Amino acid sequence: MEPELLSIAPAVEPVTVAPPDQGAAGQGTTPAPPAPSERGRRGGSGYGNLARWESGLVVALIATVVMAVSLSTHFMTRANILNLGLTNGEVAIMALPMMLIIIAGEIDLSIQSTLALSSSLIGYLWAHGWAMPVIIVTVLVLGTLLGAFNGVLVTRLGLPSLAVTIGTLTLYAGIAEIILGSNIISNFPAGYTTIGVNPFPHTDLSYSAVIFILLAIVFGFVLHFTPFGRAIFAIGANKEAALYAGIRVKRIKTVLFAISGLIGALAGILLTFELSTAESNNGSGFVLSVVAIVLLGGVSIFGGKGSLIGVVLAVLVFAGLQNALLLTNFPESASGTIPGGLLLVAVLVPYMGELLRRGRRALARRLATGSQEGGR
Repeated sequence: MEPELLSIAPAVEPVTVAPPDQGAAGQGTTPAPPAPSERGRRGGSGYGNLARWESGLVVALIATVVMAVSLSTHFMTRANILNLGLTNGEVAIMALPMMLIIIAGEIDLSIQSTLALSSSLIGYLWAHGWAMPVIIVTVLVLGTLLGAFNGVLVTRLGLPSLAVTIGTLTLYAGIAEIILGSNIISNFPAGYTTIGVNPFPHTDLSYSAVIFILLAIVFGFVLHFTPFGRAIFAIGANKEAALYAGIRVKRIKTVLFAISGLIGALAGILLTFELSTAESNNGSGFVLSVVAIVLLGGVSIFGGKGSLIGVVLAVLVFAGLQNALLLTNFPESASGTIPGGLLLVAVLVPYMGELLRRGRRALARRLATGSQEGGR
C-alpha cells in the first residue's frame, strides 16, 4: 500500500485489514470505518482549498443578492421568498443525495425520472381510489427500490454509474409515460395541495424549503460527523484503500443510491402537491440543475471532496440568480442557461486554478535553475 493511502486510517488504533467487500451478506464483524484526517473529511484537496471555494460562494451570494435587489424591488418581499422555495425547493432537496453519491465517486442522473415516475404513480393510484396516506408510503417505497436497483447494477455487476443512470433515466421516464400517458390528474384533496399556496406555519418559507433545511442538517451531520460519512469520503478518495481498510464499499454505495431514490420520490410528492398536478413529465430538466448545484458547491466530480456548507451556498446562489433574472422579464424558456453556465463555472474555475498553480511551480523551478547556473 502506498504511503499516501495510509492517511485514511486511524492514527492511534490499528485497522483490521479485511478482504475486499463481501457484499451485504458479508461474514464476520465489519470493522469501523477509518477516522480520516481533516484532509480526508473535507476533501482530497485539503481543507484550505475547499474553505477558499466556500468563501468565494459567500461573496457570490452577496453579489447575487445585491444585483437582485437593484434589478427588482420585489426580490426581498415575503411573496417572492415563498416563490423562491416553491421554484427551487425540489431541486435543492435532490442535491443532497447527489452530493453524497458524487463524493463517493459515482453519479445518479435518474433521480429526475424517479421524481416523474413518482408523480405519475400518485395520479394513477389516486384516480383508482387509493387513500392518499397509502399512496405516499407506496411511492416512497417504490422510489427507494428504484434507487437500490441502480445501486445493485453499479456495485454487483460493476457497471459505470453514468451509463447505468442514463439508462434508468430513460427507463423510469418511459414507465411514467406508460402509467399516466398524456393524462393530467389534478383533483387532489385541498389539505395536500395547499403546500403550493401557503407558506409553512409562522414562516415565509415554502414547505419544500423547510424540508430542505431539515434534511440539510441531517445530511450534513451524517457526512461530516459520523463514521458513515467518513467512509463516503474514503471511498471517493480511493476505493481500493477503503476496501482494505474494512469499509463495505458495495453496501454503502447501494445505500446511497437507495437514499437518492427515496429523496427523488419525496421530491415528486412535494412537486405534485405544489403544482396540484400529476403528470409524466413533472421535473423535466431538473437533473442538470441538481448536478450544477452540487459541483458549484465544491464537490469534486472525481469524488472524495465536498461539504454540505458549500452545497447549501450553491443552492442559494442558484436560486437567487434564477429568480433575479426571471423578475426582470428574462425569457423563462432560456432559464436553462443558468444551470448550464454555473456548471461550466464549477468545472472551469478549479481547472484554471490548477493550471495557474502548475505555471507558478514551473516558473519557480526555472528561476531556481537559472540562479544555480548563474552561480556557477
